[in-house]
Amino acid sequence: MAITAKTITDDEFFFGHKACAGCGGSLVLRQALKVLGPHAVAALPAGCMSAVGFNFPQLCFANNAMITPFAATAAVLSGIEAGLRAQGIKPDDCTVVGFAGDGGTADIGLQALSGAIDRNDDILYICYDNEAYMNTGIQKSSLTPFGAKTTTTPAGRNAHGCLTEKKNLFEIVAAHGIPYAATASIGYLNDFIRKVDVAKSVKGTRFIHVIAPCPTGWGCGVDETIDIAKEVVDCGLWYLAEYRGPAVSDVAGGSFKLSRNPREFAEGDTWGSVEHYLRRQARFRALSDEEIESVIQGRNATWERLRSIAR
Repeated sequence: MAITAKTITDDEFFFGHKACAGCGGSLVLRQALKVLGPHAVAALPAGCMSAVGFNFPQLCFANNAMITPFAATAAVLSGIEAGLRAQGIKPDDCTVVGFAGDGGTADIGLQALSGAIDRNDDILYICYDNEAYMNTGIQKSSLTPFGAKTTTTPAGRNAHGCLTEKKNLFEIVAAHGIPYAATASIGYLNDFIRKVDVAKSVKGTRFIHVIAPCPTGWGCGVDETIDIAKEVVDCGLWYLAEYRGPAVSDVAGGSFKLSRNPREFAEGDTWGSVEHYLRRQARFRALSDEEIESVIQGRNATWERLRSIAR
């Protein structure tokens, strides 16, 4: 039977942490570990989830878990998996899993991740993307979207936040021919749970990139996390997709599939529109109407390309 939010275990493997109210990253860890089970071994670099999950003498993981050097998450995962196999103590249902933020993945940790994919080490890497270096005070990462205010991309009369576009990390990872990669959002919990369950059964390197709003850095209510994580998908600024590499799909170059393909998007300042999504967050407050229109045009171009390559 497929795991859903209704059938998932009541057992808790990540609890008692000190994350901010409404933290999207903590929800990612909680749900993923419920799917992966008690034998999963977790590794986390410096970041929000290691900061709130490893507070001596309290450890918030029921699983075995450790902190890695910032740049080395994927390399440490490779070493853990190899060590367990070498000792002959790796259970059949053991997943070696890493949880890292956007900065620790797309910036500082990208080299180690690329190397692990190249070796096809049997690990699962989950990026909880809150779109900035939140743990160190909200600095820009390469996954910070255009127009977002951070401490290193200020917004005001003469500067309107981040000037660069969000890095297309999912397609960078897929370009390696990785066995399995997916995008997800905690606003679509069943989709995320299903993809973690799929990744659990695939051998080789797997990667899931999940949007995890941060009320502190995004400038929204602590009770809006799930709603915003849903709206970013519904307005088309984040897409839900899966990639299966050639070894898994038996398709040259691999197969790409959209998990959700809306026929049209809401317009104006109504829920589910780009304008509504951006305007409800303080980090985008400086954006002009013209800049929001450019974001919409960029979204449309992205979806035209996605639909042309989806199978």
